[in-house]
Amino acid sequence: MSIPDAPHSAPHPGESKDTSTEPRGEIRVRLFARTDVGQIREHNEDNFLVADMTRKQRGLLEANRASIVGKHGSIFAVCDGMGGAAAGEIASQLAVDIIYERMVENLNDQHALSRDELARRLVRAIEAAGLRIFQEAKLDRTRRGMGTTVTAAALVDDHLFFAQVGDSRGYVMRDGNLVQLTRDQSLVNQLIEAGQLTEEEAETFEHNNIILQALGTADTVQVDLTFCELRKGDTLLLCSDGLSGMVRFDDIRDVLRTTSEPLEACKLLTERANQAGGHDNITVIVVKFDGDGIRAAAPDGEPLKYRKYILPEEPMDATEPHLRRPEMSSAPPAVPLPHGPGSSAPQGLSSTVVFSAGDAPVLPPGPPGGPSASPPPSPYYEEERIEIPGTHVPAWVVVILVLGVILLLIGTAFLFLH
Repeated sequence: MSIPDAPHSAPHPGESKDTSTEPRGEIRVRLFARTDVGQIREHNEDNFLVADMTRKQRGLLEANRASIVGKHGSIFAVCDGMGGAAAGEIASQLAVDIIYERMVENLNDQHALSRDELARRLVRAIEAAGLRIFQEAKLDRTRRGMGTTVTAAALVDDHLFFAQVGDSRGYVMRDGNLVQLTRDQSLVNQLIEAGQLTEEEAETFEHNNIILQALGTADTVQVDLTFCELRKGDTLLLCSDGLSGMVRFDDIRDVLRTTSEPLEACKLLTERANQAGGHDNITVIVVKFDGDGIRAAAPDGEPLKYRKYILPEEPMDATEPHLRRPEMSSAPPAVPLPHGPGSSAPQGLSSTVVFSAGDAPVLPPGPPGGPSASPPPSPYYEEERIEIPGTHVPAWVVVILVLGVILLLIGTAFLFLH
């Protein structure tokens, strides 16, 4: 497990000019994506999204695998579903579908997206996906508790934005150095950052499958929005924890260092995860960036690190779930989604669980005088309310019955004593 650098905020709006709509050179991408069921699971609950927003094309079409980025940018995402049976797969499929639909919705061909517009669109798309999954789970008892992580990366000009919910990951490799640019929203990562666990202890930690947030387990989510400025030759890696939880960081870095083709890199990384046991579904996206629209890396340039992106404030009624489209004002009908390859067999509970108040694990004691783990966030899983039916008997009848029983007991005791 790699610990991200300390947060580094983006410039506040107004401090620097957003030049993303100004003419720039071409940005070329080469990419591939792969998802695998692994060695243990009976079907695959992961999903991924690869899309050209300008041409409104998604999937691994030949034209998308090597292309020039259009004025509306590109979107990549990995979703790791949870919930058992087919529910996790439904949640991750809903997530990638809704994120894509919202990202390309109402794009203006006469106006290129600015950085703020793309970043806000990305956050709103993920919020909308979480709300829809939550509504679907409420409608169908067999889907209660379903959810999905999401790690998405959206590109406009030379800025790559990351939106994070859960513990899938986003990395960028530059000049042979691989850096995690997302932060795991998991219990184990919280304990590492608080000094309660070391990275070595985390590998065998009993509760390393507990995440603090997922799409679908509540009607709102807190999307962690970060960014980096690309440089020529950078490589993006998005993956589910089926890779990052099975293959060591150094091994992942070595594969990306020695493999120039995204297709081959995806294949090798998937094979490494399966060779390590393949305990979970494995999903990998590898994207390589080049072109005159990206500056060359400077030896004394700012290093890659976890950096928050700060969006301008907007009215509360313009945010999800306050911003409800007409079809979302009431719960949508539950529509069964087609299952992916190998999904015909049922499966037990997913290995990933969302933290709830009743499941609080016993945390290891911290070092003397060291920092203590901050308490986990309030539960994101909404328990179903249970109503106990009453008898609806008038109070005076209850009083008479009680008095009658007492008199009967006194009379019986008197007879036995005499």
